Amino acid sequence: MKSMHRIRVAAAAEIAAGSTGNGNGNGAGGGGTAAAGYEILIGPGLLASVPSILSRCAPAYRYAVITDHHVAELYGMRLARGLHSAGHRVETFAFPAGEAQKTRETWAEISDAMVETGIGRDSAVVAFGGGVAGDLGGFVAATYMRGLPFVQVPTSLLAMIDASVGGKVGVDTPAGKNLVGAFHQPCAVVIDPELLRTLPPEHLRAGLAEAVKHGAIADREYLEWIEEAADELAAGDAEALSRLIVRSVEIKAEMVMRDERESGPRKLLNFGHTVGHAVESLSGYRMLHGEAVSIGMVAESRIAERMGVAGQGTTERLRRVLSRLGLPTALPMTWSAEEVVSRTRNDKKARGGRVEYSLICAPGVPAQGIDGRWGYAVADEVAKGALGAGAAGVR
Repeated sequence: MKSMHRIRVAAAAEIAAGSTGNGNGNGAGGGGTAAAGYEILIGPGLLASVPSILSRCAPAYRYAVITDHHVAELYGMRLARGLHSAGHRVETFAFPAGEAQKTRETWAEISDAMVETGIGRDSAVVAFGGGVAGDLGGFVAATYMRGLPFVQVPTSLLAMIDASVGGKVGVDTPAGKNLVGAFHQPCAVVIDPELLRTLPPEHLRAGLAEAVKHGAIADREYLEWIEEAADELAAGDAEALSRLIVRSVEIKAEMVMRDERESGPRKLLNFGHTVGHAVESLSGYRMLHGEAVSIGMVAESRIAERMGVAGQGTTERLRRVLSRLGLPTALPMTWSAEEVVSRTRNDKKARGGRVEYSLICAPGVPAQGIDGRWGYAVADEVAKGALGAGAAGVR
């Protein structure tokens, strides 16, 4: 197999002891549980190694593969055949594709089907698919029989660089996105960039929005490289995408290790998501998550400028990078700023009756409030003004 990258997400006890063990190599690493930390494995062709990785990282009597119908059609048989050939017992539980299916109802249907099939506490879950399959499969794993170990095998760019790392799992409700969920760390994350060959272009672009977010909150040089490589990335160039996946995962893993439960600096990963989740919800989840986050990053950067947190030009810098990648940067004319802000009030990050935003000072420079909090309570009128300016084309 070609070169493989290994990035270790250390457990709290390991971090306290000063050992994280990150690095690159050609081995798959040892087993254990998520509580002992876990590895993120990145390399072309890794889908074929999932059976052996499961044996080391999440040994179980039976495996429940949770995926959507689209991924099951493309890769389900290949994964199941590999698992059976390795002597693993496996059952596949597939649901209709799309964010609209990430609900308590789908969670209940899968859980009930697992009970009927005889999946016991000696089993493990494989969350196989994009962000929806990862969130939903992880939530089933977190709750089924009070918790099963699970492994993430993401198939979309967004899931590879963001959703599969960090243990945030859950479902949406009519009131908002991810309002019911848990923190449940995987035993391993297996990323095979070759799976992106079948990813539709619009989904590839949506994933690139999360990479822009990583650069915006943590690495100015990475953000600059994304802009320089925009054409290659949008065209699906394998070498460029592999480089992007590794760097984004490094940034996400670092944030998770600093703050597993999102009480501090991990909040920075929510940049663009307060407005983004509201926009996504308003669209009835017809707008892709990355597209909504792209609009959200521009809006929240404009909020930061208007509050004096970010320097002038920060918004335009982000807008330029996102536009080069073919992503939207302003609200559709059919929605008002009032409608979006109204939806943000249901956001799980709201504190004391005010909506909390994660902001940046400049590209690559995160903003920390004067009280040491990694978030800013923003008045609705300020948010509405920023959103309205964006819709009107004001920079």
